[in-house]
Amino acid sequence: MFGWGSLKPRKNLKLQVIWYDRYWLSPVEWLTAVGKGVLACGVLAYTFYRSWTAFLIMAPAALLFPIYERRRLRNKRKLCLAVQFKEAMMVLAGNLSSGFAVENALAVSREELGLLYGADGLISREFSYMVQQIQVSRTVEQVLDDFARRSGLEDVKSFAEVFGVAKRSGGDLSSIMRHTAEVLRDRMQVREEIRTMTASRQLEQKIMSLIPVFIVFYVEGSSPGFFGQMYGTWLGRILMTGCMAVYLTSILLSQKILDIQI
Repeated sequence: MFGWGSLKPRKNLKLQVIWYDRYWLSPVEWLTAVGKGVLACGVLAYTFYRSWTAFLIMAPAALLFPIYERRRLRNKRKLCLAVQFKEAMMVLAGNLSSGFAVENALAVSREELGLLYGADGLISREFSYMVQQIQVSRTVEQVLDDFARRSGLEDVKSFAEVFGVAKRSGGDLSSIMRHTAEVLRDRMQVREEIRTMTASRQLEQKIMSLIPVFIVFYVEGSSPGFFGQMYGTWLGRILMTGCMAVYLTSILLSQKILDIQI
């Protein structure tokens, strides 16, 4: 663990600069996403066509799943950063109120955040990187602006802008930062409450998305050949294609409705 308030260089500390609006899948993550895509294509081909030919036609669509997975993991990482940033602002505001200079407040906050989230926590790494940048004669405004650009979060950008104005105007930096941190915390709490309220609906949406598949499997298992006309005639295949289109559209719409942005 790093020393409290120390601004001395750390020789063995290697920090990777992260652009949070970008995400590159590892080979394992890419293969896992493609595997999920192949499985989904297999389920759709069996449910709506019962045909290997349909599966082979649909299988290339599995290559689109890494795009979805990359976006999901990117948003998950940004959400994690936002939650940690909320706590970081309160910690930083408290240290500024205790009389620390901004540079020392960042270093002390880094230690406290290390205890909360570990040295490898996203916000712990960012504060460590900021302290390192200050050691090589960059200003606090510069390192905060750099973090704001890389974070892709409006709250971080707002904080950096307020900090820059407060520092240049020579106002009461401690009270200004504390008020800003409280405003950002309240905004983030509203977002967390909305996510909590919609969590059960998202689970219901996932369950409802699987029910049509379960119904087909159940009917086919209990009454073999019941859907024979749907799979064995061109009219049936056209009708099942329309059903699949409606099914996939309903999934996309439900996800869009539940994706509430503030």
